[in-house]
Amino acid sequence: MLDTPENGGGQTPDAAPGAPIIVAASRSLRESRPRTLKHGDIFAVFDQRGDAISGPGGSDGLYYCDTRHLSQFHLTFGGWCPILLSSVMRDDNAALTCDLTNPDIFDAEGRLVMAHDLVHLRRSRFLWDGTCYERLAVRNYDDSPRRVSLELAFAADFADLFEVRGARRLNRGIHHPAALCMSGVTLSYAGLDGCERTTQLCFDPPPTRLTADQAVFELELVPQKTLLLYVEVCCTGPRPDGRSPRRAFPTALRAARRSLQALAAGAASVATSNEIFNEAAGRSMSDLYMLSTQTPYGPYPYAGIPWFSTFFGRDALITALETLWLDPGIARGVLCYLAANQATALDGTADAEPGKILHETRKGEMANLGEVPFRCYYGSVDSTPLFIMLAGAYLDRTHDIATMRWLWPHLEAALRWIDQYGDRDGDGFVEYGRHTAEGLLNQGWKDSRDSIFHADGTLAHGPIALVEVQAYVYGAWTAGARIARRLGHVAQAAALEHKAQDLRARFDEVFFDPGLGTYVLAVDGDKRPCRVRASNAGHALYTGIALPERAGPVAATLMASASFSGWGVRTLASTEARYNPMSYHNGSVWPHDNAIIAAGLARYGLREAALCIFDGLFAAATHIDLRRLPELFCGFGRRRNRGPTLYPVACSPQAWAAATPLSLLQSCVSLDFDFDASQVIFRHPCLPAFMDEVALHGLTLGEASVDVLLRRAGGSVVVSVLERRGNVLVTTTN
Repeated sequence: MLDTPENGGGQTPDAAPGAPIIVAASRSLRESRPRTLKHGDIFAVFDQRGDAISGPGGSDGLYYCDTRHLSQFHLTFGGWCPILLSSVMRDDNAALTCDLTNPDIFDAEGRLVMAHDLVHLRRSRFLWDGTCYERLAVRNYDDSPRRVSLELAFAADFADLFEVRGARRLNRGIHHPAALCMSGVTLSYAGLDGCERTTQLCFDPPPTRLTADQAVFELELVPQKTLLLYVEVCCTGPRPDGRSPRRAFPTALRAARRSLQALAAGAASVATSNEIFNEAAGRSMSDLYMLSTQTPYGPYPYAGIPWFSTFFGRDALITALETLWLDPGIARGVLCYLAANQATALDGTADAEPGKILHETRKGEMANLGEVPFRCYYGSVDSTPLFIMLAGAYLDRTHDIATMRWLWPHLEAALRWIDQYGDRDGDGFVEYGRHTAEGLLNQGWKDSRDSIFHADGTLAHGPIALVEVQAYVYGAWTAGARIARRLGHVAQAAALEHKAQDLRARFDEVFFDPGLGTYVLAVDGDKRPCRVRASNAGHALYTGIALPERAGPVAATLMASASFSGWGVRTLASTEARYNPMSYHNGSVWPHDNAIIAAGLARYGLREAALCIFDGLFAAATHIDLRRLPELFCGFGRRRNRGPTLYPVACSPQAWAAATPLSLLQSCVSLDFDFDASQVIFRHPCLPAFMDEVALHGLTLGEASVDVLLRRAGGSVVVSVLERRGNVLVTTTN
């Protein structure tokens, strides 16, 4: 991830160059079990009542293009907070429903004037096209009429997302006075970047009283009857049409649901004998498509809510690799968008170099002003080789030659970047180093300030060659060779294959440490190895750069108690100098990291270890709200009858974490595709102990598709074809 809670990237206006942009952790996001919604560039974080009550360290609110357009949104009943009955996300994440009721209400003398549970309030809410829509249904279950007051308090601080995360600013723009009309209010802010940002609230019916920060509805409730109130919160300027919120609500809701259905229409589906896993897998799919934003190039999964709801290169590339087996459309959208936004010139302030692939983009005031460097930022060392890796995997999966021909100039530029800019000192390995003090200090996926260090805890200095980046470069050159050969560039393919094999030999000499029993974390600018046991070594198994004889020792180190917590492989073994199970990168457990490791273990036939990781992460999901794996959780050891310890400011949902259960399933059943032979292949499939059978529906191979059932039978797994559509074969080896 980028500009992380502990990294050294970016600069706040009142801090020294290179000071960290932190995520304030004065309050855990997990305390309120937040409810998140997203569509395109708008997302929201509410509590279980449907309220947004921002405060220090809190992320509550409605956000559009990296700006908080609604920082307070709080419903009261006669001045009292209603009682929560339930808070439910639709299975497809299209809408949030909160059921509430009135508390006991007393007058000024302390007399009970309304007993609890007489009035039911149902808040139904969703996002669509830059607008938050809400319907509030109020029903009187008393046997006599009731006159009640509902108050909706609101405010817009127009804080930049980096401010919400904890960055301090000396100067801000101008908040304009609220503009009131009969049925609504407009809040606005003139930013220092010259952008006017507005939040328009519209009510139907009009409130009884309306001020700059509160709408009050005095309601006459007939027994056993329901009143409906509608609220729209538009972040894109004046409402696009003259329809009332009452009329707009059902139309927009249908559009939101259909949009999610269309995104997922081409994906395979999973159904297993374990209902809890089915819930987890279903939530994973829903999260992936909620996080995906449609671009002119196809769907693109934003990284995560609340901190990373934007375009990220590394995150989307890994998410696309995790989900390629079930929905190649995600990979195509990611590849084409990143190709269209590939760097073409040197720009030190953006860490951009010709051929380099995007790290992230931002649209907020601080990015526009250059207070953070992430408006269009290229400071990741691994996005470029991952881009080539994904292109090769996509071609293998789909045989989409037309897309590959369009991508080829961008792939050639990325390959040139590896040679011309990636290898900064000519030693044959790809290193990173920022161009300015405002850029990210560490530019691998572990980009915290203190994540790359030596055995004694001393921080490494650059240029730094990370173990996993060399693995990705090997994967990029082998993928580039396959693509070149498919496109008829035979000599270029042979040259890339030679480079990959040469790198494999030199990598083993420099990075494998027999004393550690695994690969070193990195090699620093003085060519000193960082002799640290870290999860990064598992990525060498993922791409195949590891020699076969190294796989066993690496797996043993990763699965030892110092590294494997019981929930998953820790980012850093507990034996290492900077180990802290509550840190962001030095001892925590990241689901996507474990998915990559498990895929690597399966590649080398170490399926028992892969199954162990699958079991640990699934067990973690059973303890987590909505069965949703977060960005990360703490690395404390697993204990009987206790769930994992959650990380306080982890994103949830997070795209590459959402894809993890689906990737783990593929790794364990060893699912692969051979387009030329029209085959769906299961090589030595196995199932975790918590699952006796799994049905995969809609596995596509070109125009054909197939449904299969995998079922445990004694010590093996039997694969059966349920239905076949078109020319596709299913083969298995046991």
